[in-house]
Amino acid sequence: MPHQNRMTRVAITAIGVVAPGAIGIERFAAFLDSGKSAIAPYGTGSAALVRDFVPKEFIAPMKLRRMNKLSRLGVATAKLAAMDRGNPLPEGAGVAMGTAFGPMQTSVDYMQEYVEKGAALAPPQLFAESVANAPGSHVGIEFGLRGFNVTLTQRESSALAALMYAASQVAKGTVPAAIAGGVEEVSEITFSVLDHIGALGRCSRPFDRQRDGMIIGEGGAALILEEKPAREPYAFISGFGMARDRTAAISDWGEGVADVAAAMRAAIDDAEIAVEDIDAIYASANSGVRADRLEYRAIQSLFGDVPPVVATKGYFGEYAAGGALQIVAAALAIREQRLHASAGFSEGESEMRFAPTRERSSRRLRHVLVNSLSAGGGVVSAVLSA
Repeated sequence: MPHQNRMTRVAITAIGVVAPGAIGIERFAAFLDSGKSAIAPYGTGSAALVRDFVPKEFIAPMKLRRMNKLSRLGVATAKLAAMDRGNPLPEGAGVAMGTAFGPMQTSVDYMQEYVEKGAALAPPQLFAESVANAPGSHVGIEFGLRGFNVTLTQRESSALAALMYAASQVAKGTVPAAIAGGVEEVSEITFSVLDHIGALGRCSRPFDRQRDGMIIGEGGAALILEEKPAREPYAFISGFGMARDRTAAISDWGEGVADVAAAMRAAIDDAEIAVEDIDAIYASANSGVRADRLEYRAIQSLFGDVPPVVATKGYFGEYAAGGALQIVAAALAIREQRLHASAGFSEGESEMRFAPTRERSSRRLRHVLVNSLSAGGGVVSAVLSA
């Protein structure tokens, strides 16, 4: 039985989304309901791209000129979240953003200018925008926030790690509220490098036996976190767990089933509930051969009866945008008490004891486990609760 004296829970009171296939939380919810993937041909392969984003709808022209694509995505998601909240954020609010690669294209542009013109003539604004924390800094400036401003780069787990940091600070009372989330852009160089090392697949098939690699995606999401919500929240963040797969190489997944299970167990323990209280899992599964196998083995090792498992990255790809949108999907599931259909799955490997959800379904959802496994061994899990 779960303990009665619960930890301090943090509410998700507002959400802003700029996603492949949808802009705004309600349109994103409808996009997920449609069951259609946003993944489309890109270069020599596929990617999930944001095609209908108009930055000037969210950012003033003079400010727009000083921002690269990633910063524009960050500010737009935060503004959409603020609009969803309705009331202005308190000045003391903090910002925690996640990004796996940061503004890669800006870094390439700056280095090209540096090589061609020399340090004295390379545009300083390009250098300022080439750092990973540029989006989070712009968000803090845009809203005049005085709280913490941090950026986490934990590969595929960047967004969930940022959520964990922000939620812990709100729970401690360090800040009255926080904006947390993740942003990513698809650039030619990032795509080319990932393709060259064999990380990318032909299509996204999370948990499927025919999977052959992930699909990269862009966009992002921002969630507003508060301890004392003034409105009905989407969900509450009630627990977190972290671990490291000690068998993983620096750019690959390992076989540390016990380590991944330990992160899930830690999140459940932190939420002061039992394993049996988890009603669904929003999985990290990204169509990577080793990554998906590691996760399903860990799930099966922890859960005697595996609850419904939802794999969302077949809709909008991987990295910080995909991770942030995975969190948003889990929060929407709790708000609506309905699970989403997974995308891209047909048939699992012989040792899998479960199949991801195949259709949208109503279900009582009290606690949902969200997983994020990153190449290099990082594991973050969270429990979202009604």
